[in-house]
Amino acid sequence: MTALQEKPKAVAPEGPPPRRRGKRATALAGTDKLVLGLMLGIPTIVHVLFVWIPTLGSIALSFSRWNGIGGFEDIEWIGVDNYVEIFTEYPRFWPAVQHNLIWLAFLLVVPTCAGLLLAVLLDRELRFSRIYQSALYMPMVLSLALIGFIWQLIYTPDGGLLNAVLGLSDKPVDWIGDSDINLYSVLVAAAWRHTGYIMLLYLAGLKSVDPALKEAAALDGASAVQTFFRVTFPVMKPVNIVVAVVTVIEALRAFDIVYVINKGRNGLELLSVLVTDNIIGEASRIGRGSAVAVILLTISLGVIIPYLYQTFSKENRT
Repeated sequence: MTALQEKPKAVAPEGPPPRRRGKRATALAGTDKLVLGLMLGIPTIVHVLFVWIPTLGSIALSFSRWNGIGGFEDIEWIGVDNYVEIFTEYPRFWPAVQHNLIWLAFLLVVPTCAGLLLAVLLDRELRFSRIYQSALYMPMVLSLALIGFIWQLIYTPDGGLLNAVLGLSDKPVDWIGDSDINLYSVLVAAAWRHTGYIMLLYLAGLKSVDPALKEAAALDGASAVQTFFRVTFPVMKPVNIVVAVVTVIEALRAFDIVYVINKGRNGLELLSVLVTDNIIGEASRIGRGSAVAVILLTISLGVIIPYLYQTFSKENRT
């Protein structure tokens, strides 16, 4: 052999086939962009026009004195005089604050406890529970103005249902005319409406509780009451926060029911009524009405902002 055989070259092992890069998301078509723009743009425009602009306008007008007649050049800017007058000289302001606090305390105790009790009972899958739920939630569907009309018929001194049931037809009680009791009479009507909503929130919370927790508590010898207060109720902490926030908002925005009964006067003064009376009342003190609205907004934000902070911070932690 005159020529040396060449050694075979080592062949590198073939690796796995290269992965194909995923296709990039295709760009939105023109029609999709139009639909997306309309879906985002229209609600944003409506929100800005009917929420943010009136809110910022009210904040600005709260530092002015204006009766609504004439143009913007007729507005007199007076600084914080409206707020000073409200806190020191306006006789209806502090009674309205007191009534709002009573409203809040009553709604936090009576409808909340009643709604929780009804939710616990309905969670046991009673017979006709769906009918009970619908009947108890029905007042929430009605507007506060309509509820005011209904309870006005119940509280009417002459021929009213309540006086007839209590046997007070001979000496009827003026449930909505007496300033010593009319606030609590209206609170009963407001609680009648609010209880169904609280019941529904707690019922949803009870349905979301893991049954294994209740079974473990039962195996440990806990009674039904102990299981509820030591296991079930603490687990429903998010629902309790929602109930508290909803109740605070309901107490602060109360307006329709008292305005229907006696225009929010004679013991039924509320902050929301003061806003309306000053802005569209006979005197038309738009600046003072806007200042009361800003105070009401500040109180509301004091409750809503901590709730939103807790909600979003919890989502970020998870």
